[in-house]
Amino acid sequence: MADPIQWMSTSEAADYLGVTLRTVYRFIDEGQLAAYKFGRVIRVKEQDVVAFVESARIKPGTLEHLHPEPIVPKNPQMSTPTRPIPAKPPSANIN
Repeated sequence: MADPIQWMSTSEAADYLGVTLRTVYRFIDEGQLAAYKFGRVIRVKEQDVVAFVESARIKPGTLEHLHPEPIVPKNPQMSTPTRPIPAKPPSANIN
């Protein structure tokens, strides 16, 4: 006999995922998380929540945009790297 379905409320799913209830409803509305409505009650399958977590796993090497290349000093004797000073726009010189 097949294992019985383990149902979770949307509140339990939010706690499991560490997100707000509103975020769970957004995941459901966007089709990222399957949900079922029984009368006025919305439930999610525990296995679907676990599969959702696995599908959200970040692949190594995909977060390069979050850690840009370090600034290299122009003068090797300088202890701190330098950044170019941005030019002030002409409107900033109004007295």
